[in-house]
This record gives sequence, structure tokens and C-alpha cells, in this order.
Amino acid sequence: MAKTILIVDDSASFRQVVGMSLSQAGYEVLQASDGKEALGLLDGRKIHLIVSDLNMPVMDGLAFVHAAKEVAPYRFTPVIMLTTVTSDEKKAQAKAEGVRAWVSKPFQPPVLLEAIAKLASA
Repeated sequence: MAKTILIVDDSASFRQVVGMSLSQAGYEVLQASDGKEALGLLDGRKIHLIVSDLNMPVMDGLAFVHAAKEVAPYRFTPVIMLTTVTSDEKKAQAKAEGVRAWVSKPFQPPVLLEAIAKLASA
């Protein structure tokens, strides 16, 4: 059975590119355009990993990760932050919220897939 990954990003074209890379690598992909929409997908189904942008309208990546970690079945779901932000302060905040990896945009699919393979199997 394929592992399920949730992609959270306000750019539809970016979600499509990441989703295609993940689908081609054998993952099942769920997509949300912001943190609030993503929380609606945390409905008890098994999600092996979350890839989230930081800067999004409605609910940003840090607020989403904080809220997601309060939903019992997803408390230990690994999160990768995939963003243009490079601030050490934001990275520290993300780590404190439970983000396990930080990948910079523009991303190289092999780098993202390697990080996902390591974290989704953990």
C-alpha cells in the first residue's frame, strides 16, 4: 500500500509539481491550499508525512503545524517545511513546533524525495 503524503501550499501550480513528483515516486497525495483546509483533511485517515509551505493565507504553516500536532492521530506525523524562507528564527520556531526538515524553494525533486523517504519510513 502506498504511503500518503499531504501537501499544503497556496500555489496550485506548485502543489501540482510536487504532487506529480510524489505520485511518480509511488506515493498517494492529498492537497490543501492553506492550513485551515489541511486541518479538514486530518480526519483520522493515515497520513505518513506532511509537506507544508510556511507563508500561506488564512492559516500559515507554523499555525497549521501547531494545530495539526494537537490532533491526536497526527501528533507524531513528520512534517517537512518547503518554503522560500531562510530565516534562522523561523527555522527555530518550526523546529519547536515539531517540523522535522526544512527544504528551500526552488527545490530539487531528488532532495525532497530523499527527505521524504527518510521521514516517511521513520
